Amino acid sequence: MLFKCTALRLSFKHECLLCGKYRHMKKLVILFFFACLISVSTVKAQPHFNHLALYVVDLGKSTAFYKDVMQLQQIPEPFHDNKHSWFRISEHGQLHIISGAGQTVPHDINIHLSFSVPSVEEFSKHLDALNIKYGNWNQSTKAPQVRADGIKQIYLQDPDGYWIEVNDDKF
Repeated sequence: MLFKCTALRLSFKHECLLCGKYRHMKKLVILFFFACLISVSTVKAQPHFNHLALYVVDLGKSTAFYKDVMQLQQIPEPFHDNKHSWFRISEHGQLHIISGAGQTVPHDINIHLSFSVPSVEEFSKHLDALNIKYGNWNQSTKAPQVRADGIKQIYLQDPDGYWIEVNDDKF
């Protein structure tokens, strides 16, 4: 049966939800509306990753490393001052390379950037072809280290000594 709501001048196949003909439907709609409001107001915006900045001695050398060795996509940077190179490292994540460091300093392997690849073995061949040094956690062998969860890992350093893990995590 077609019902016409004269208050809103809308037509509904059943009784109008707003004018109260079906009171239980009206209560359900109101309950649903307030439940949505409560759920929206209680969800807090969580911070999300945006970028990592690395301070480097030689921008050209570091840019070539991340482009050619790590095979990252270089993206436009807004400064256009020959002091920055930006790379996409995830859907919304970026790597910012900034020149100006006076010297390279030692970095601990515990502080590292990590990338996943389909095959650690294939990526190792790529590194071998470019004569890039890599190895397991303690750098005692080129064989990949296997984590407790079965993920294979290798570690290498960029031109400024920043550590990079490459693994085959499928997440």
